[in-house]
Amino acid sequence: MHWNIKDTPPHETTAHLIECLGVDAVVAHLLAQRGITTFEGARAFFRPHIGQLHDPFLMQDMDKAVRRLQQAIDQKEAVMVYGDYDVDGTTSVSLLTHFLRSQGLEDVTPYIPDRYAEGYGLSKKGIDTAKAANINFMIAMDCGVKAIEQVAYAKTMGIELIICDHHTPADVLPDALAVLDPKRGDCAYPFKDLCGCGVGFKLMQALLQQQGKEVNEIIAYLDFVAVAIAADIVPMIGENRTLAFLGLQQLNTNPRPGLKALMRDRPTGQIISDLVFGMAPRINAAGRMKHGLDAVELLLSPSDEQAKKIAQEVETYNTSRREVEQEITKEALVQIAQKKEGNNATNVVYAPHWHKGVIGIVASRLIETYYRPTLVFARSSEGVLAASARSVRGFDVYEAIDACRAHIIQFGGHKYAAGVTIEEENYAAFKAAFEAQVAQTITAAQKKQSLDIDVALPLTSITPKLLRILKQMEPFGPENRSPIFYTEGVVDNGNAKLVGQDKSHLKARFVQGSSSPMDAIGFGLGHKMDLLKKRASLRIAYVAEENVWQGNVSVQLRLKDIE
Repeated sequence: MHWNIKDTPPHETTAHLIECLGVDAVVAHLLAQRGITTFEGARAFFRPHIGQLHDPFLMQDMDKAVRRLQQAIDQKEAVMVYGDYDVDGTTSVSLLTHFLRSQGLEDVTPYIPDRYAEGYGLSKKGIDTAKAANINFMIAMDCGVKAIEQVAYAKTMGIELIICDHHTPADVLPDALAVLDPKRGDCAYPFKDLCGCGVGFKLMQALLQQQGKEVNEIIAYLDFVAVAIAADIVPMIGENRTLAFLGLQQLNTNPRPGLKALMRDRPTGQIISDLVFGMAPRINAAGRMKHGLDAVELLLSPSDEQAKKIAQEVETYNTSRREVEQEITKEALVQIAQKKEGNNATNVVYAPHWHKGVIGIVASRLIETYYRPTLVFARSSEGVLAASARSVRGFDVYEAIDACRAHIIQFGGHKYAAGVTIEEENYAAFKAAFEAQVAQTITAAQKKQSLDIDVALPLTSITPKLLRILKQMEPFGPENRSPIFYTEGVVDNGNAKLVGQDKSHLKARFVQGSSSPMDAIGFGLGHKMDLLKKRASLRIAYVAEENVWQGNVSVQLRLKDIE
């Protein structure tokens, strides 16, 4: 793994932060790397508050959306809240459904498309379902900004649509009553990286503002938004940081029953990584293995008792998802080995019996073994295959797929993740074309995993005070990652051991010079044990964090790499 040690910020900047904030050089260094260069910037960063939220009416079409929504409330209309089957979609639908009911609307129908029968995005079946139920007003959450045909179809059915999306639109927008999307080219909204649930929250904020009410009245909904921000891996800066910070506060003090049931054995102290790795996969599992409406039912549960019951069902979906994913990953690795594709530029694999709901996760798993752009195909319907694509750092998989469009029915996505649909008879041709395209365009640097490291740190500098400040830098996420330090001249005290069911993790105690021994855990770094035995002096990269075990708090180094 290549270590990419970030540039040192200008001395004048760090010196100014040391003086005005009273922090040490390491903290000043970390802040400057994150673009925080003034006292005011640091105060906004360390003390997020509701007043930092932007005026929702800065978003294009917000005035139209609010007028139509208020009309629906005043006239007690029937409304369908439509959303995708992933975490951002199901939390968005739950958020707005609950809010509209609290506004006095009794006939609010949440709708999640079937992953397999309808696929992603706004579907004609969903529109037909609304029409059959005499619903003439739909709000599409986390989807719809490219649904030109579907919106036109809804219009012919006499259904009005508001779209709340955050994906990049095409050159032409759907002819909806209002299209709320901060990524619209004509939208002046100052923060472009909201998730779908965040856009939904801005609609709620605007409605309250129009009603002369305060945004504090809907702060309890920010637990939904925090979960969506974490799961959708959007930048943890600006308004997202504020929404996530306040949402985590809500989640840890007064969580709604559905989310509380998913917190399981950790009812407080949830951080973003808990949502990403604990809560989000369980919510997603409903849409992957059964139906996304199960997740909405859980998220809208009015009581702890009902929520626990549904959460148990969702847990079985997640267990099943994990088993299926592991089995497909094994089969895919065998397929690569049997076809002698270990030295290819890409991973492109397919079997007709693979479960379409987990192929995106499998693609990510394959990259852990073979670090290169990956597509995993499954049968979508008779004669048609669907794939999830995942990429490696710096390589645009969307562009590579676009170059192979002669073999494709349709595709969509972005630089690092995409979806592809092809005819089964074109699989071999597409696979060859994609392999050739990637082989021609991927660089040597993109083929190698890299680790961004913030700054060197002596072990003696890892103090309770430093850990307290690092905690205040949360919530962590893209563009505000948990700081990674490196320390040279480190020695293992001889007690290193392999841990975990498959002995793939490494547990050690390190010292540097006269420092006290420091516990370290390296998940997936069991293969580094031989290095510890051979080398008298090591270089380690790690995250410094608190470890809480049976009520005891200690410092722990979460290892990222050892050299």
